[in-house]
Amino acid sequence: MLERFHVPDTQAVRVDSDGLRQTVISLFEKVGVPSDDAAVAADVLVFADLRGVDSHGVSNMLRSYIRGYNEGTVNPVPKWKIIRERPATATIDCDGGLGVVVGPKAMEIAIEKAKNVGVGMVTMRNGGHMGMISYYAMQALDHDMIGLSMTAAGPGVVPTFGSEPRLGTNPIAVAAPSSKGHPFVLDIATSIVAANKLGLARRIGSLIPGGYVTDMEGTPIMEENPLPEQYRVLPLGSTREQGSHKGYGLACVVEILCGILSGGGYAFMPERLANPYGHYHHMVAAYSIDAFTDVDDFKGLMDDWMQGLRDTPTAPGHEKVIVPGGPEDEEYQKRIHGGIPLHPEVIDWFKDITKELEVPYLLSIDGL
Repeated sequence: MLERFHVPDTQAVRVDSDGLRQTVISLFEKVGVPSDDAAVAADVLVFADLRGVDSHGVSNMLRSYIRGYNEGTVNPVPKWKIIRERPATATIDCDGGLGVVVGPKAMEIAIEKAKNVGVGMVTMRNGGHMGMISYYAMQALDHDMIGLSMTAAGPGVVPTFGSEPRLGTNPIAVAAPSSKGHPFVLDIATSIVAANKLGLARRIGSLIPGGYVTDMEGTPIMEENPLPEQYRVLPLGSTREQGSHKGYGLACVVEILCGILSGGGYAFMPERLANPYGHYHHMVAAYSIDAFTDVDDFKGLMDDWMQGLRDTPTAPGHEKVIVPGGPEDEEYQKRIHGGIPLHPEVIDWFKDITKELEVPYLLSIDGL
């Protein structure tokens, strides 16, 4: 199933992550993003590519961000500020800045609060796209903390039995450390599929499984087909009989914790839709393990539990059980040494945009 959203090996052009990162930084800087912010945003995007989350890496998101800066729908120099704060909590107004710029800073605030009082939670309103949401949850790992992050996006997903979108794909991510092997990392949309994956599938010519989208009247398309020109995205579960009310309900929880709790409003709120930027609202949180239990004991239990999941007897036709974070960690190990696969169309875009903006084109496979 994942192959539908990855560039086929026969088409892939593999590039070095360091050269890709430097090129992305230069492009951000050229459209007015300060150097420090450009480096943070580039790290979020390239880390997504390294973990195999191509839908939220440079292929899909960078051109959208560049376009937003050029069209004035994203603020390159946001004067973000904390507008409400308590010892364990804060709310940030992002001032139209991208989530990939403000989000890492918000998580640093949550981590510092968790160091002081055990738990830190920061809501963020009036921001831009957050990229791969697990990036922020994973920031907590080096501090022996559990990280949580989520995003309430613009309307694109229909409620169960609905014909018009009312919620975003509203992803949730949780990261927890262990002492052996990869950490536990869950990163899921509350829709049946992340919207960016559909765009990626269209680019590489993949068919879309049944139960991913509806027609424009809200009727689920249950047969495998090319992605329609117009469609609505379904909640996780696809139909009521298959549990779509669960994905729909989780999306509502994200809307409450990110949009409504921050004061930013809900996805289909007219004032929010009319805002030239700042359609996204976010939440990040950190939980200090030491505030609840001994850190070494926690990590030991995590090791045993995750190994127990791996040791589960497999169903016919499968070699191993998936443990959240495992497939992404395996992909990271491959790509950090063997390069990040990009579609030729993406390579052509990089050549065109670097020439247009007069920045160095540093994509190469040298040193791999």
